[in-house]
Amino acid sequence: MHPKTNIMKSMWMFIFMVLPFVAIAYIAWHVWVLLPLPAFWKSLVIAVGILCFVMLFLNFGRKFDTLPLPLAQVAYEIGTSTIFVLLYLVIVFLVLDLGRLCRLVPKTMLYQNGYTAIGLFIVIFGLFLYGNLHYKNKVRVPLELKSSKPLPHDYKVVMASDLHLGYHNPRKELARWVDMINAEKPDFILIAGDIIDGSMRPLMEERMAEEFHRLQAPVYACIGNHEYYTGQPQARQFYKDAGIHLLMDEAAVIDSSIVVIGRDDRSNWHRKDVKDLVTDQSKYIIILDHQPYHLKRSEAAGADFQLSGHTHRGQVWPISWITDHIYECSWGKYQIGRTQYYISSGIGIWGGKFRIGTQSEYVVATISQQ
Repeated sequence: MHPKTNIMKSMWMFIFMVLPFVAIAYIAWHVWVLLPLPAFWKSLVIAVGILCFVMLFLNFGRKFDTLPLPLAQVAYEIGTSTIFVLLYLVIVFLVLDLGRLCRLVPKTMLYQNGYTAIGLFIVIFGLFLYGNLHYKNKVRVPLELKSSKPLPHDYKVVMASDLHLGYHNPRKELARWVDMINAEKPDFILIAGDIIDGSMRPLMEERMAEEFHRLQAPVYACIGNHEYYTGQPQARQFYKDAGIHLLMDEAAVIDSSIVVIGRDDRSNWHRKDVKDLVTDQSKYIIILDHQPYHLKRSEAAGADFQLSGHTHRGQVWPISWITDHIYECSWGKYQIGRTQYYISSGIGIWGGKFRIGTQSEYVVATISQQ
């Protein structure tokens, strides 16, 4: 890695480590001056909030794996939800502070005011209730793909990414997704990585691999960055147990007319270049690449279509603005030359189950000849 890249990476890591603690201090001060309660109760509210945030880091350290599964699931949900609640509290208090500076918000509204505190609680609770209900609504995205190459018949394909199975997306949720996919009666299924969230423990205890065997069409998938976080050998074994055709810099041929190429995740700096994986351009070529970087390389290699995920489109607004800026395409349909792309925001999610300004989705594509 280039030294400049190392410096930039370290700088961003420092920023993302420091900013949450600055945000906590900012929110804690506002809560202290806003609540019309004795010091003990104010301190207790702030302490509970900080404890919930600490649980986020316990999750990263896999500390929940020793807890009983139901308790670990609750701890995961609380810890990972806190970061989103923190974001929106900062936004709300910043807006109120700006309003006060512009003399649009009276100072008394932010000091020892129970009505403001109750109002803020209702707004935040209502927003995240909506976000949770919106997450549970899986959007069916139709997609038409045209091939200039001969096909024996039209193909119906269900595509998904970022299942993030684990503590917060358990087997019961996976079973619902399997039923949705089977209802489409696809010819084959494509998954663009991050089937696993982080810990293998809930997948093993709930025997989630068995659920994939209910799928009524062959499944082809590439690996994602979360499989590397989990531990690649364990992840590969899970894919095998689930009956998923895992393609890591490998290709599979369907009916002698479609080639599905799964790239290793860019977490592996030594993965093959896409041009070295495309060897026969006479067939319809599908690329599975979890992270949607350097999209032009698939077009230059002669691919017909690429499916990616990873971005979640930020999961909630305004993070979606950031992903839209970072990626050439962070969500939806895209095209370069004759190559079509779809960047999925994911059927599952990382962390708290909230979708605000984004959607959880699966794609139902038809591949037909022009």
